[in-house]
Amino acid sequence: MSQTIDKKPRLKTSAMIASIAGEGQLTRSAPFGHALAELARTKTNVIGMTADLGKYTDLHLFAKEFPERYYQMGMAEQLLMGAAAGFAHEGAQPFVTTYAVFATRRAYDFIHQAIAEDNLDVKIVAALPGLTTGYGPSHQAAEDLALMRAMPNMTVIDPCDALEIEQMVPAIAAHNGPVYARLLRGNVPAVLDEYDYTFELGRAKLLRDGRDVLIISSGIMTMRALETAKALQADNVDVAVLHVPTIKPLDTETIIREAQRSGRLVVVAENHTVIGGLGEAVATTLLSAGVTPTYRQIGLPDAFLDAGALPTLHDRYGISTSVMASTIKGWLA
Repeated sequence: MSQTIDKKPRLKTSAMIASIAGEGQLTRSAPFGHALAELARTKTNVIGMTADLGKYTDLHLFAKEFPERYYQMGMAEQLLMGAAAGFAHEGAQPFVTTYAVFATRRAYDFIHQAIAEDNLDVKIVAALPGLTTGYGPSHQAAEDLALMRAMPNMTVIDPCDALEIEQMVPAIAAHNGPVYARLLRGNVPAVLDEYDYTFELGRAKLLRDGRDVLIISSGIMTMRALETAKALQADNVDVAVLHVPTIKPLDTETIIREAQRSGRLVVVAENHTVIGGLGEAVATTLLSAGVTPTYRQIGLPDAFLDAGALPTLHDRYGISTSVMASTIKGWLA
């Protein structure tokens, strides 16, 4: 019996959508790729390395301009990290890209032994951090910050938006030592431009003040925190937002100063499991300093997350603006 085959192209599922920009939100395209190419024009020892993901980490822009300084290692993340260590020993400054799950889970021991132990000048810039993909546990790096925080010599950064990524690239290049940075790729929201923001390695920044609630956040959750603060204004809830892009070393001085101001609920918001990330780092900092405000966490659960469309998943796991606002209002009631 003959069979008719449907030759229509398969539609992409909503789980493939990796952008976290809202409808109509201002974005900039590939800030990391452009910033790295700009850096490499004057810093001749910068090289770009990836494991079959140049296009999907925006490193293809660097490769187009500097093909002789671009290394495609194939689907071999352990080899990628070992080779980066070798280049660093010879005086190069490798910027290494892959997905965060592959860097932190698949190649962890190679980073630990080949890069971190020798305190080598390798910058690992990893895409799809936390819940920024709907592809399920195989691609959702919900525990990457906890893993990299635990590694000696490693600086850990969770940037918020396009502006911060653009500023982060030359800042980490100026820092001598290994860095793990989360990466937002493609069309990345532009959030911090209106706050006269400048990234400084190791420093937290108070983006807005407020008398009722202090949200301490990193990465995309700073965007969500700012949106939540604006949403709660309608209910006469005054929300401060402290952005903490550097998870390690932590700006303990600023965190303690802001958290010890009396009368405010302190909420840590992170796009990461509540185990071992910013929330636990802040809690340890405050308890060690004897600062004990009313304290809550917004983060991903200690669980394997579902696959699906990002807006649905962000609502389900409590990191969307609407759910954050509702949660905080409930805590204040």
